[in-house]
Amino acid sequence: MATISKLSNPALNYSSSTSFTTRSSSAPKSFLDLRTNKTTSFDHRFSASKLSLVFNPSIRGSLCVKCSQADGNGSTVKRTTLHDLYERQGQSPWYDNLCRPVTDLLPLIESGVRGVTSNPAIFQKAISTSNAYNEQFRELVQAGKDIESVYWELVVKDIQDACKLFESIYDKTDGGDGYVSVEVSPRLAEDTEGTVDAAKWLHKKVERSNVYIKIPATAPCIPSIKEVISLGISVNVTLIFSLARYEAVIDAYLDGLEASGLSDLSRVTSVASFFVSRVDTLVDKMLEKIGTPEALDLRGKAANAQAALAYKLYQKKFSGPRWEALVKKGAKKQRLLWASTSVKNPAYPDTLYVDPLIGPDTVSTMPDQALQAFIDHGSVARTIDSNVSEAEGIYSALEKLGIDWSFVGSQLELEGVDSFKKSFDSLLDSLQEKANTLKLVSL
Repeated sequence: MATISKLSNPALNYSSSTSFTTRSSSAPKSFLDLRTNKTTSFDHRFSASKLSLVFNPSIRGSLCVKCSQADGNGSTVKRTTLHDLYERQGQSPWYDNLCRPVTDLLPLIESGVRGVTSNPAIFQKAISTSNAYNEQFRELVQAGKDIESVYWELVVKDIQDACKLFESIYDKTDGGDGYVSVEVSPRLAEDTEGTVDAAKWLHKKVERSNVYIKIPATAPCIPSIKEVISLGISVNVTLIFSLARYEAVIDAYLDGLEASGLSDLSRVTSVASFFVSRVDTLVDKMLEKIGTPEALDLRGKAANAQAALAYKLYQKKFSGPRWEALVKKGAKKQRLLWASTSVKNPAYPDTLYVDPLIGPDTVSTMPDQALQAFIDHGSVARTIDSNVSEAEGIYSALEKLGIDWSFVGSQLELEGVDSFKKSFDSLLDSLQEKANTLKLVSL
């Protein structure tokens, strides 16, 4: 059952000198607990039935969400910081996860989540650890489908069902929000034409207006992005790790809009998924290898500094005569989406890649832990461009220490593509084994 409770767990303060101290929140906010009633085991599953807020007098100061099976009995979940994030700062909070039953998303939507992102790793975990896919899987195998076709049938159903849940948000915002993202096969990351064909097929297969087709920002796929956008297909460009590649992604979007020949561009939208925490994971290792006090003092700062400069680039590119000409045809900005927002280093504050990256016309997609932490004790304020000069100073200081930003981007892209390929291949292998077992049983 989903619960809303109050936490007093210690969090961390992050200072500009990268020193970390334990703190306890004196007035923790209510948050949507992504767990079952078991307080010691994490579980993102919860009831999809109606929700009502109930005060539980046996637990001092706590609020619980009780699930009502009957329609119409539940009241609206208490407002969270996610509502404030969108309404006060113009940033859309999305959820970086998807599994069955998809209706498990309903409490999250009521708590303020406005979209969903998925990737091969997410589906590997969902399909390989849940029995919820068994019935459809069995039917597809018995129908003679090959394993990759089976995979896509399973995935597409989840995406379609999720799109339905976010349809009202999509409609209310006139196509500005409420998207669900699904990625083309990671095996196509170096295949320009193959990616275009896969995006066209997947878009037609899902057949939902609020679906984003995810395409990686690899060099061979930059032309694919332009082509797919020109066809009127909305795209989530993923695995962006550097400013140079981000600018190429923006240009591909603009080129695609201009090449589309459409008189109304309002229904062709895009987000650019700029990855954050993984940058610090790699750069911190490089800084520790350098080992000087100056280098060690810059740990935990690279990712957000680069992100701030990405937002500056976003503001520059989506202004001026070229962009204004597209706006006259209804074009919408390709929003920056902060991805990889979970903290990899347990010494860092758990909202390190959310709180400092808040700004208008952006998206923050958060996995369970980051989402829970932000609702509990996140701060809602415009921070992304509050100190750009400091971000520029950090970026330059890292370069002077020998940090090659081009290498960082290339290495992280390589690792990201490889990780998704391994997840994809691993899932197909396990599905094939499962199919073989089914066939043996049916003999």
